[in-house]
Amino acid sequence: MGFDLNRHWVDPSPWAHPTLHGVKQLIVQMYNNPKISLEFYIDIHAHSTMMNGFMYGNIFEEEERFQRQAIFPKLLCQNAEDFSFSSTSFNRDAVKAGTGRRFLGGLLDHSSYCYTLEVSFYSYILGGTTSTVPYTEEAYMKLGRNVARTFSDYYRLNTISERPLAPIPNTRKEKMPSFKCATQRGPGNSHPGRKLQRRSQTNPTELSHSS
Repeated sequence: MGFDLNRHWVDPSPWAHPTLHGVKQLIVQMYNNPKISLEFYIDIHAHSTMMNGFMYGNIFEEEERFQRQAIFPKLLCQNAEDFSFSSTSFNRDAVKAGTGRRFLGGLLDHSSYCYTLEVSFYSYILGGTTSTVPYTEEAYMKLGRNVARTFSDYYRLNTISERPLAPIPNTRKEKMPSFKCATQRGPGNSHPGRKLQRRSQTNPTELSHSS
């Protein structure tokens, strides 16, 4: 029908955008369920021009929340040779306001982290080299396994300390720490997030992780 489905998260139509409408309703239900801790939303896309895997994340006024958001892609870069942390971008671009990552980042509270995971249609560059390696089905599956490993690392570290792995420089709208590959930054434009009224969680021991 000619719609870019990743630009209609603000008000998806059950007729024109049924998948977005259904997923958004499910996420809101999970978010309001006191027995569920909704901690990650990751929207997976293929990228038609850039190489490697990388992420888009959000910018927040709370410095600690912004720093903590950088932990997952930083861990993923350590686990996956084809993932580029330096190509990962944290932004509030006006043209991305209707994406799942942007909309849900404003909808959910500080305990939830929303990302877009982009992976090249074509190739990746190994860190420290100029050699390009074509993506294969097995390479994509390997990246998926490394994402799963990163969740394991994240929660293991989270049980040790609630502090970020390393301080992130306070230049968040311009630069991030350099890791492996070429940088790509996005402009920062303000976008007020809307908050939901959330029911209190009376029994923390019943929480289950969902992502």
